[in-house]
Amino acid sequence: MSSNIKVLQVIPKLGYGGAETGCYDIAHYLPENKCKSFIVTSGGELIKYVDKEKVKLIRLPVHSKNPLLIFVNSIILIGIILFYNISIVHARSRAPAWSCLLATKLTNRKFVTTFHGTYNFSGKLKKFYNSVMVRSDLIIAGSNFIFSHIKENYSEYLKIKKKFLVIFRGINVDYFDSSTKLDIDEKKLLDKWEINKEKKIILVPGRLTSWKGQELLIEALNLVKIELGYEAFHVVILGSDQGRNLYKKKLIRLTEQYRLTNQIKFIDHCNDMALAYKVSDIVISPSIEPEAFGRVAVEAQSMEKLIIASNIGGSNETIINEKTGLLFESGDAKSLSKKIIRAITMDETSLELLGKEGRKNIIKKFNVEKMCFSTYSEYKRLLN
Repeated sequence: MSSNIKVLQVIPKLGYGGAETGCYDIAHYLPENKCKSFIVTSGGELIKYVDKEKVKLIRLPVHSKNPLLIFVNSIILIGIILFYNISIVHARSRAPAWSCLLATKLTNRKFVTTFHGTYNFSGKLKKFYNSVMVRSDLIIAGSNFIFSHIKENYSEYLKIKKKFLVIFRGINVDYFDSSTKLDIDEKKLLDKWEINKEKKIILVPGRLTSWKGQELLIEALNLVKIELGYEAFHVVILGSDQGRNLYKKKLIRLTEQYRLTNQIKFIDHCNDMALAYKVSDIVISPSIEPEAFGRVAVEAQSMEKLIIASNIGGSNETIINEKTGLLFESGDAKSLSKKIIRAITMDETSLELLGKEGRKNIIKKFNVEKMCFSTYSEYKRLLN
């Protein structure tokens, strides 16, 4: 059966996010198991890394929410499905999922969706738009938190018997492995960032947006500074403002207000995230709203780094509190500051032990091989 499976994944853009890397990983896993693999996307940075010998890449404007384009895309998808005799269509976002729903209905193909996040809805129309993600033959939730969110908010669409399960997002533990990074590369990155390794380096990855909690973090760092002094730490807030320059200006003003400009650096982008983790001592995910999965926490643990994260959402699933990382009270700057102080003053043996437990946790539960195998297994079950 496996040699006859042809899977078409549809995703708005193939960038570096969790949904996109998951799509990329599965696309390259399938040919290793004698399946045919296809991706339909509008573009993205990961496209240049797709192995064109193994994966057929088709460009379509599936990022668009324009109803007319969604309809046109569905007609083109019907043509692709019939021409390549696709077995399964797997949508990873709402706009393309509507095109996929129509195309699979008219071609009688199996339809799979992955809920990568908890889509907000402020009214009936928005909820209806989101509901396309639970109109498939197989619904995959990226975490138990997302699974619960779907059950609580979309129960009316789940009455028809359909497959609904959790497949944890996986990361490449070979890439996120501290032993593969060279000292010379670490030095180059620290020189580029103009950071002194003699102080504890705190890394805060994530795009600059209010719910990611960078404002709360700066409030907490002010409390840490009062307790331990200016010389205790360096902080790298690593992420793009994606056009939200007003929010970034607000963060910079707050940094200036607390006289932390010499301690906090804002870096837009890093081409080697594993190296960024490697040069750091502590990683923080200060989100004030639930992370659906929490990729930063998983990557940090894989790199054997102490992770501090808020005690909501996916972090509760990916971090074993006090064993592989530290959880703080969400939205509480004082609680976060206490965890940072504890991490900065922690002895090297305890830090190392937490790091090793963290990597074991990720290899066991959140590695990319496990995610790909579980997804592939569900594809096979769907066709049997």
